[in-house]
Amino acid sequence: MKILALDSSAMVAAVAVMEDEKLLGEYMLNHKKTHSQTLMPMIKQILGDLELVPEDMDVFAASIGPGSFTGLRIGVTTVKAMAYALNKPVVSVPTLDAIAYNFPMSGYTVCPMMDARNNQVYTALYDWKENSLERITEYMGIPVTELVKIIKDGNKKAIFAGDAVQLHGEFLKNELGDSCRFAPGSLRLQRASSVAQIAYLKAQKGEFESSFDMVPFYLRKSQAEREYEKKLSNEKK
Repeated sequence: MKILALDSSAMVAAVAVMEDEKLLGEYMLNHKKTHSQTLMPMIKQILGDLELVPEDMDVFAASIGPGSFTGLRIGVTTVKAMAYALNKPVVSVPTLDAIAYNFPMSGYTVCPMMDARNNQVYTALYDWKENSLERITEYMGIPVTELVKIIKDGNKKAIFAGDAVQLHGEFLKNELGDSCRFAPGSLRLQRASSVAQIAYLKAQKGEFESSFDMVPFYLRKSQAEREYEKKLSNEKK
C-alpha cells in the first residue's frame, strides 16, 4: 500500500510517501513561503525523485487540523482533488495526533501544543500503552495556564512538542520544573511521515473516507467569523 501524506497545518509544509511501513521519502520546509506556493512543487518533486506518479498511490492522507485555517484548507483541498481525480480513498489524520506520534514509546505523557494566539494553544495529552498511542484528553483550545493546571492536577511528567514550545517553553519550565521536557528541534514540528504512519494504521482497519467526506478540523471558529458574530450581536442590542 503506497500512501502520499501532507501536512500544511502551520508554517511547516511537509510531504511524505510510504509503502506500508517503509518510508520512501519525506520533504519538509519551514519557511515563510505560502503553502499554495510550496505543496504542489514538493509533491511533484518527491514523486519524481521516487520514480512514481500520482496514479501509483493507493491512499492519500492529510493532516486535517487544528491549525492555520488557510493552511488546512490548502492541504485538505489538495488531497481531496488528487484523490477525486484518481478515484482513490483518503484518510484524515488529526494534526495533534501526528505531532504526538513523533515520540514512539515515550515514557512521558506527550503534549503537542500549537500556537492558537493570545496565549492559547491547541493541545491534547497522550500516553503510550501497549505499543499504541492513546489520547487521554479531548482536543482542546485553551490558555496555556489551563494546560499547566491540567498537567499538575494529573501529576503528569510531560514532553512538549509543537510550534508553541518556542513561545511558552520558559513559562512551562518555570511552572512544571522537572516534570517538563521539550522535544528536540528535529522532532518538534509536524512531520508528514507521522501523518502517513497513522494513515497506514487507519487504512489497515478500513478507516477510509471518500474525497467528499474529508473536511478540516478547526476546533474553534476563525477570527473573521468571531468578529462577524460579535458585530451581529452588537447590532441586535
